[in-house]
Amino acid sequence: MPDAQTLLIFVPVALALNLTPGADMLFCLGQGMRSGPRAGIAAALGVAVGGMAHALAAGLGLAALLEAYPLAFEAVRWAGVAYLAWIGVQAFRAPAPQAGAAPRFSAGRALREGALVCLFNPKVAIFMLALVPQFIRPEAGPVLGQFLVFGSVLMAGGAVVNALVGGFAGRLGRGFARARAVRWGSGGLFLGLAAGLALERR
Repeated sequence: MPDAQTLLIFVPVALALNLTPGADMLFCLGQGMRSGPRAGIAAALGVAVGGMAHALAAGLGLAALLEAYPLAFEAVRWAGVAYLAWIGVQAFRAPAPQAGAAPRFSAGRALREGALVCLFNPKVAIFMLALVPQFIRPEAGPVLGQFLVFGSVLMAGGAVVNALVGGFAGRLGRGFARARAVRWGSGGLFLGLAAGLALERR
């Protein structure tokens, strides 16, 4: 297990990264706009679950394989592009809800989508492999355990920040849920995320 001093150094680094707007934060923003605060918060939890899977993969060495084999990296990346684009198209096609109607998508679905979007983003795996090893200490115990501890800290902070963003977006969007601009805005956001992932270079 990492010692207290190492964790005290890692926590502010993780918090700074959590507060930096990125694809995960924008995804939670879009989910909140589309389906309300519960969906925005659930999406944040889903992203955290996906992030922990990446931490586990990095600890087991799978992230190193993505780094070593460009074809595997590209396959995962384009799967993520396709999934984000599909979510965006669905947002465009969804009819506007009637006043008082339930959110279009459940919190459970938002959680699953958040986890899948994070899993299909190979940049997260490479990021884990680039950041966390700087804090690994061989004398502190098994490397996998340390990866999971640091991953938990990083994902817990991200879940809180993204949940606040998704929840706020959901409350803001609820008052305008019938407006076409909100549906088109959330759809455009997801398509923009897909385009960003497609155009990113390693």
